[in-house]
Amino acid sequence: MTQRSDKIRRQFDRSASGLYDRNAGVQRFMAEQLARLIRDELIATPAASLARIPAGNLPVLEIGCGTGLLTERLAALLPPGGELTAADLSPAMLEAAKSRLYARSGRNGQESGACPDAAEPPIPAAALAGLPPDAVRFEQADAEEWAAGAPASSYGLIASSACFQWFARPAQTLVHLRRLLKPHGRLAAATFGPATFTEMHRSFDKVYRSLEVPPQRHGLTFHDAEEWTDMLRKAGFGEIRITRLAWTEYFSSVKLFLTNIKSLGASTTNAARLPGLSTRRLFSSMFRQYEQDYGAEGRIPVTYEVLLILAV
Repeated sequence: MTQRSDKIRRQFDRSASGLYDRNAGVQRFMAEQLARLIRDELIATPAASLARIPAGNLPVLEIGCGTGLLTERLAALLPPGGELTAADLSPAMLEAAKSRLYARSGRNGQESGACPDAAEPPIPAAALAGLPPDAVRFEQADAEEWAAGAPASSYGLIASSACFQWFARPAQTLVHLRRLLKPHGRLAAATFGPATFTEMHRSFDKVYRSLEVPPQRHGLTFHDAEEWTDMLRKAGFGEIRITRLAWTEYFSSVKLFLTNIKSLGASTTNAARLPGLSTRRLFSSMFRQYEQDYGAEGRIPVTYEVLLILAV
């Protein structure tokens, strides 16, 4: 595990115990949209109450399962005898995902279909009731390292939500994922696009320019649809479709927004500290700029760009 991966793991370990699910609005949206895409693309009658992933797209691999927001939706689509491997870098996230799935399937004494988070709609009880204990396997792994050594042609579907943006070597990792797919297997992923946090980035830019300092980007740098398309094509995928979606959340203050991001384990930044410019001064100036430019009725908007990727 690299030093970068270990840092990311520790961030997500800290946020796994309740903080993540309480603040994961956009992540929940991404999981719902990706599950809907998978149903629409793979299942002949996606609206059926007991729709199932076809045998040709089994077994299923989920990369970066987190607390199981997508895992439970994938598990609900498994046919009898279907298998799902859910992998994540963080042991604490894996435990949270297990607890979520067991609550949904009624294996921990709770009613089948019970919802750990009242903010999210429950998976239909019939979809997960009686899920065999061995249908879903949880694997702690750095997806980029693990995919490089996993057996070829092992999966009919690889799915991932809110994980691809963390890849240190996305082009190389896509090559490995393509190798892991069976012939005609599919890759379905949801990740963030570069228009994410537009308001924050514009506010930082204005502050840097007002201080006559070269602007820096705070947070991760996200690839756009064209860059992902190019990487997927070079990795060997022939049919590629990427859909852009917008999601906006509202907070009472910029400080609360950044606290929310930290609670999700996503506080990594590419910006370097500049000599003579204190972090407190920089951020307090950004707060004022953000609220001045975008604040209205006692709240500020936060825009996310979500990319839904489907590749064969």
